[in-house]
Amino acid sequence: MIDWYLYALGALVLFGIQRFLYKVAAEENCDSALTTFSFMATVTLFGASIFLATGRKVENLSCLFIVSLVNSLSFFAGTTATIETLRRMPATSAMPIIRLNTAFVVLFGIFYFGDNPSTFQYLGIALSISVILLLVRLTQGDTQTSGHYGGRHGLPFALSALLAGAVASVSSAFAALYVDKLAFIALSYFMGTIFSLVLYRIRRTSGRASSPSKPLSIGVIIGLINFGGFYSLLAALERGPLSIIASVTGLYFVPAVLLSVVFYREKMDMTRALALVMTVIAIGSLRL
Repeated sequence: MIDWYLYALGALVLFGIQRFLYKVAAEENCDSALTTFSFMATVTLFGASIFLATGRKVENLSCLFIVSLVNSLSFFAGTTATIETLRRMPATSAMPIIRLNTAFVVLFGIFYFGDNPSTFQYLGIALSISVILLLVRLTQGDTQTSGHYGGRHGLPFALSALLAGAVASVSSAFAALYVDKLAFIALSYFMGTIFSLVLYRIRRTSGRASSPSKPLSIGVIIGLINFGGFYSLLAALERGPLSIIASVTGLYFVPAVLLSVVFYREKMDMTRALALVMTVIAIGSLRL
């Protein structure tokens, strides 16, 4: 049996590549709804096919439906918001802000599960807030763009992606513990496919939708990578300690940012480098 830590490392690498492909979709001016539709339809197809082929049975149907609905809504919102953020902000600023949803997951554990944070976790929460404030201040005067707007226009989308990502993380943890992984993947992404299609049709009706060829092809690639990453994450959560797994997979934004710097020559000044280091320290502290 594969060790849970290897599953976590696999999820880290795959999620990092996935987030970089969000950047690619933004740079190629792909419609975020159509890209997300293609991405989620691909994962739904793979998840449902493997689930049916293995002859698994669905147990605890009501729990499966609830966690799938919550996860699909939050993940759909987070995906589209991330792509829209990357149209308006450089990945070096956007990715650390979005990934700091770890702080909200910890706060949820404190108030819902009655967790007793360590000194390091309180330090991580404070450091997370400091990073957000630092990057928000930086983007207000940032003239660099990854689209047609200044960085400050991307902040509402970045914060939306942050909150949606926190909800998606919590629902994934519940799913890993209480429902079948493949059934959860298939149902959650099927719902997300529907949400994406509805949004795309609304945009097409209003004349906002773009050409479908690039969004569909990039979405398929994202879907294939995400299926492997998401299954690896659920497998790791089923076998190993959440605290260490979260600290490992939580660093997926690092390869995404580095790939953006290499391929799109995004600015990596001292302030952004400091924010990147602070984010890594914050995520690690939250899990000590």
